[in-house]
Amino acid sequence: MSEQAQTAARPAGAPSDTRATPDGRATRWDEHKAQRREQILDAAIASIDESGTDVGVQQIAERAGVPRSVVYRIFKDRGDLDEQLRARILDRLLTHIAPALHPEGTVGEAISRAVSTYLSWIVESPRLHQFLGIGSPSRRTTGSRAVTGTKTAIGVQLTTLLESVLTRAGRDPAPAEPLAFGLIGLVDVSVNRWLTHPTIGSEELAAFLEVSLWQVLDANLRRLGVAIDPATPISELS
Repeated sequence: MSEQAQTAARPAGAPSDTRATPDGRATRWDEHKAQRREQILDAAIASIDESGTDVGVQQIAERAGVPRSVVYRIFKDRGDLDEQLRARILDRLLTHIAPALHPEGTVGEAISRAVSTYLSWIVESPRLHQFLGIGSPSRRTTGSRAVTGTKTAIGVQLTTLLESVLTRAGRDPAPAEPLAFGLIGLVDVSVNRWLTHPTIGSEELAAFLEVSLWQVLDANLRRLGVAIDPATPISELS
């Protein structure tokens, strides 16, 4: 039936069929754009890992094998590129430390495992970790949503564990959150300072963090009337 005949056969007042057929070219462009994004992000991470945080867009583009203009067609600006880079680096970090985010064994073993796992990634990828903290020269990090969101997620997970410890002991669970985020802050500040001023070795830093985390945790729980021991199984606390 011709388009004119279809129009004539349509009842008066009936809406016309305006459904659009998906454009294959648009789909292919989306796939191409996604591939280019992955290509550029991989090149940027390799460049940072090799040369440090002071990597320019031109260097990233050359490594990715694309013109500089293509980078700015894929990403809105350098800030957008940096934020997506941070998200990609955080994915790698979280994949590495995921087992340590689910504490098991004794309290002492859980602390030691978390510290050693985190530090092992930093020792292997110090420049990537530095980029998470300071960003690129033209876009210094001032509250990255990706970084903040990741720290918050880990803090919430630790808060839940500490709340269960306090609740099981019949105590108010409210102090769990500041305690959890205080522990994370202790590690974060200590490690960031160590990366720029490595006055001690990584093993000494790990020992310092393990002792400090235990002391802060133990002192605060005792203040709240909860006594634990490094040999206490995690399963008995929650």
